[in-house]
Amino acid sequence: MTVHTLNELLLVCSLVLLVAVAAVRISSRSGLPSLLIYLGIGIAIGQDGIGNVVFDNAELTQVIGYAALVVILAEGGLGTKWKEIRPALPQAVVLSLVGVAVSVGVTAAGAHYLVGLEWRQALLIGAVVSSTDAAAVFSVLRKVPLPSRVTGVLEAESGFNDAPVVILVVAFATVGPVDAWYVLTGKIALELAIGAAIGLAVGFLGAYGLRHVALPASGLYPIAVMAIAVTAYAAGAMAHGSGFLAVYLAAMVLGNAKLPHWPATRGFADGLGWIAQIGMFVLLGLLVTPHELAGDFWPAVIIGLVLTMVARPLEVFVSLLPFRVAWQEQVLMSWAGLRGAVPIILATIPMVTGIEGSERVFNIVFVLVVVYTLVQGPTLPWLARKLSLRDTDEAAADLGIESAPLEKLRGHLLSFAIPGASRMHGVEVGELRLPAGASVTLVVRDGTSFVPSPSTVLRRGDELLVVATDPVRDAAEARLRAVARGGKLAGWLGTGGRTSL
Repeated sequence: MTVHTLNELLLVCSLVLLVAVAAVRISSRSGLPSLLIYLGIGIAIGQDGIGNVVFDNAELTQVIGYAALVVILAEGGLGTKWKEIRPALPQAVVLSLVGVAVSVGVTAAGAHYLVGLEWRQALLIGAVVSSTDAAAVFSVLRKVPLPSRVTGVLEAESGFNDAPVVILVVAFATVGPVDAWYVLTGKIALELAIGAAIGLAVGFLGAYGLRHVALPASGLYPIAVMAIAVTAYAAGAMAHGSGFLAVYLAAMVLGNAKLPHWPATRGFADGLGWIAQIGMFVLLGLLVTPHELAGDFWPAVIIGLVLTMVARPLEVFVSLLPFRVAWQEQVLMSWAGLRGAVPIILATIPMVTGIEGSERVFNIVFVLVVVYTLVQGPTLPWLARKLSLRDTDEAAADLGIESAPLEKLRGHLLSFAIPGASRMHGVEVGELRLPAGASVTLVVRDGTSFVPSPSTVLRRGDELLVVATDPVRDAAEARLRAVARGGKLAGWLGTGGRTSL
């Protein structure tokens, strides 16, 4: 099929988007990561499918894939809670550095000795598939109620390990001799340091600006947050640092900074993340030529077995050895090392540089990702139950508190709805024990608004408006979150409810 006019292009794009959105429901019901469905849509409309659309531009795919990954990392960083990820940072950093080295070496050895690939191709595949995919990890783990210490490690690892892997893939895909290992190690350390410094600096400066500059419309806050995150990537890349690490850290800082209109910002970022995933996966599905995959199916399965059953467990064991992590958690982390679009995007790098055998590398990586995502994603909840690692406190839902600054009054208007699983149900307004300077001014129940008294009992589904002066705004939000999780006796006077950096 050939698209000739703008109207035809818009029609094709809208139909693909509608089908992809409908596929989200199928993904949530089946437990399959959405990437498989989106890849299937791309293959279905590609040159061997019903659409017969011919697309073979690996360079354009790489550029669009990088842009989509920036958005996905930003969305993931915005949703990462500092209190959960802070204890996991040392483990995640070691997994992203030492673990990647172990994974590349073991997987490359398997590809060379078991499949017969020459060493450059084997090292390329080992490097490409050593990166856990942020989109796959975020989408699957946030549906599986795992303990926060496990989720924190896996999410941070997926946000951190893209940076060293990209450096390795670019080095192995460069025509000519590969740099010595100590040179690669120095490059990785330098780029990570530059990216981390720029990401944290942009994040803190952006958060400070958004909290002290009142924008003329609430809809500008989500746009500003995403613009700041993308700025971190651009600044990091231009400074020859890791732009991927920069955007993730900047977004994480912004996500924990209690910015105005935060629920709206999260919804906007979540929507952009879905669009980025859909577009990236469909494009990757278009790029692949299905009839060429058959010859590389079994090599991909063999390399995937080495990666999943040997390299990943060894990577987790070696990296977490100093931290004395329970064996159940190590088993789960080994199985939850999900691959997704990132390895497929990275597999386009040798295609662009013209490395010999790059098409076969791409085909092997594509098949490996599809097959093992199909196996690992749906079985992760089952394994968590068998290992008794499901979060027992999943019912204590956090509050999505909307904050609007009242600049002239030097105050804030907080609004939120009480979730069905919240322990705020049954608590009297007076038992909230908000700090002096904060008060519940309005309750909306079943479509009816009223001013509550101290003895008004709150119920599930109630919507509350809380006015707080500027000095006690953070304390009021901390207290509300504490009551939502622990009931009327939780965290006396608000202790234990803080969520800021």
